[in-house]
Amino acid sequence: MGFNCGVVGLPNVGKSTLFNGLTSSGAEAANYPFCTIEPNIGRVPVPDARLAVLAALASSERIIPTSLEFIDIAGLVKGASSGEGLGNKFLAQIREVDALAHVVRCFEDDEVSHTQGAIDPVSDVQVVQTELMLADLESLEKQRERLVKGKRGGDPTSAALLEVVQLMSEWLERGDSVGHPDLSDSEQELLRGLNLLSVKPVMYVANVEETAVLDGNLHSRSLGDFAKNNGDECINVSAQLDSEVAAMADPEERVEFLEALGLAESGLTRMVGAGYRLLELITFFTVGPNEARAWTVKKGTRAVEAAAKIHTDFARGFIKAEIISYVDFQSEGGETKAREAGRLRQEGRDYIVKDGDVILFRFNV
Repeated sequence: MGFNCGVVGLPNVGKSTLFNGLTSSGAEAANYPFCTIEPNIGRVPVPDARLAVLAALASSERIIPTSLEFIDIAGLVKGASSGEGLGNKFLAQIREVDALAHVVRCFEDDEVSHTQGAIDPVSDVQVVQTELMLADLESLEKQRERLVKGKRGGDPTSAALLEVVQLMSEWLERGDSVGHPDLSDSEQELLRGLNLLSVKPVMYVANVEETAVLDGNLHSRSLGDFAKNNGDECINVSAQLDSEVAAMADPEERVEFLEALGLAESGLTRMVGAGYRLLELITFFTVGPNEARAWTVKKGTRAVEAAAKIHTDFARGFIKAEIISYVDFQSEGGETKAREAGRLRQEGRDYIVKDGDVILFRFNV
């Protein structure tokens, strides 16, 4: 799977409508707070035009894209960290996700109520972020007593983690509702194990009216500036538009509809791209007569680690990786011709996989 993403935001910002458009799941969407009580979970294929090209060149029987999982939880409100709006329950549901898609209302509509009383994207973001930080402070305090006991007992891991807990507590107590803490690589590694909400990678999704998807509006531009200043991703999406596109059964009709609006990509494609940039992910492929398949790994992944993604035996008995870049595979007209043209490379276990690599793993167990 590519990655999983928690969809968060205030009530009535279009989260469930966007979720429907992304997953074609039919999750309920309505104009009242807490319409979403239990989390909606949807898994969608990651769009990648390269996969169809590879499959055609290899005459593959099946195409298997990598997938992305969205978890749509109820709207958060001020006081969520202390239980307002069933907040504690909802916050617990997003502890394990890789990233957050923070949907922010950037459209005017008198018929859709706004819990804060006025459209102010940056203020809305800060309300949600503050609740995440307060929930994290509570979580850290619960862990502190256990770690203190471990440190007294001579456990070095508890001692190191306690230092990170203290640093994070101080950072959160300063009240900065955005940004990222300044930690060393080893501290960052320990921090990941704490599953804190307020430091998860965030992509801000500006939910705009259909006519503003291309260029945005004043609200989305203010959100974009805010995100840029904090090193986060921000994209414009019309939840209503993507919901309408998802309802079209014919893929060609979807493409024509988007092109008529001047859009080259759907909201899903833009969100996937933002998520991959945010999490520093890349895609490699395995291609053969049975299937053409996409696999997602982090940038910097070694060949033996990519092999393990497919099967542990591939890594355990790793011999070598035979690699053709996507560009060469396409331009030469497939694997055989690419081999004949000398485009195939043989790499060892420590080779760093690149985006678009078509890989055949040789192994023996």
